[in-house]
Amino acid sequence: MDLLNTLVDKGLRRELPTREEALAVLATSDDELLDVVAAAGKVRRQWFGRRVKLNYLVNLKSGLCPEDCSYCSQRLGSKAEILKYTWLKPDDASKAAAAGVAGGAKRVCLVASGRGPTDKDVDRVSDTISAIKEQNEGVEVCACLGLLSDGQAGRLRSAGADAYNHNLNTSEATYGDICTTHDFSDRVSTVQQAQAAGMSACSGLIAGMGESDADLVDVVFALRELDADSVPVNFLIPFEGTPLAKEWNLTPQRALRILAMVRFVCPDVEVRLAGGREVHLRSMQPLALHLVNSIFLGDYLTSEGQSGKDDLAMIEDAGFEVEGTDTTTLPEHRRQDGDEVAAEAVADDAEAEAVTVPAPSDETRRDLVSVRRRGAGTDLPPNA
Repeated sequence: MDLLNTLVDKGLRRELPTREEALAVLATSDDELLDVVAAAGKVRRQWFGRRVKLNYLVNLKSGLCPEDCSYCSQRLGSKAEILKYTWLKPDDASKAAAAGVAGGAKRVCLVASGRGPTDKDVDRVSDTISAIKEQNEGVEVCACLGLLSDGQAGRLRSAGADAYNHNLNTSEATYGDICTTHDFSDRVSTVQQAQAAGMSACSGLIAGMGESDADLVDVVFALRELDADSVPVNFLIPFEGTPLAKEWNLTPQRALRILAMVRFVCPDVEVRLAGGREVHLRSMQPLALHLVNSIFLGDYLTSEGQSGKDDLAMIEDAGFEVEGTDTTTLPEHRRQDGDEVAAEAVADDAEAEAVTVPAPSDETRRDLVSVRRRGAGTDLPPNA
């Protein structure tokens, strides 16, 4: 397929595809899916080999958020029966993080619900970062605390935060459809503050909220322009009790095409398979490892994930290896100034053809969404 040849060639040279090319990836047929995965896999292996970075979430404060993000089980007015608790103490958070590190996680992601942290909250998180780093040599810590105020990014960086996560989630044009309590520019500003303070920017998207192909391409191009080092790709978990509870718009094949499109647009960044992979990719999760180079280990913020041992077995069975703390995730050119790296693309003889995206099933799979009842905020051991 000429399209895939072109995209591989561009990906190996870190050249941005056109919007039309990105849209064309999303429009490929299920019959072409393995060709799309193979092509994007060449780009993934060029920059990351067969390494898979493991990340582990610790939900420091769950529920009771004043924001109205439609996709979120912790939102204002949510009737989802999730765990609700206030700030974990630094030692408790550190113990939860240690379980993930013991399971192979290289990065611990500290997340708290809310619009943004107070200065006292930043002090709490700073103490938690110190506790985690003291007990786990070489571990990376990423903070995800919402919108930042002046000076807070610098304080987090000084406390040892390596990265800051704040997702763009969807296109600027449709952001108002999923949230009214803040806007797209607020999210962009927070990511830029984190970058200015010297933290690595982690920012991604949520697919499956009823967005168009154009919306998906818009948000991924915005992430490329923002130059995020890590791009988590979440697939909507339609929690009962949230406005998007009936949005079951994804098939496993659709999810793989989205991941491939992200890889082509962001060839040399950490593309992370995040929330909802078990719900929407199901038995096709191993194929996604040919597209992404990073996943979350175990549970998510308010939902249960695949068991940690099953994650590790999946990585091994698919022929990949867990990335160690002695390995730097990003290619050298993303860590320091350097010349463009060129590579020769491998030709693919498949021909492009116009296709229609198949409609997803109307079936609502409530059996696939499991609310988290273990780990942080409970007396039960975490899943790692």
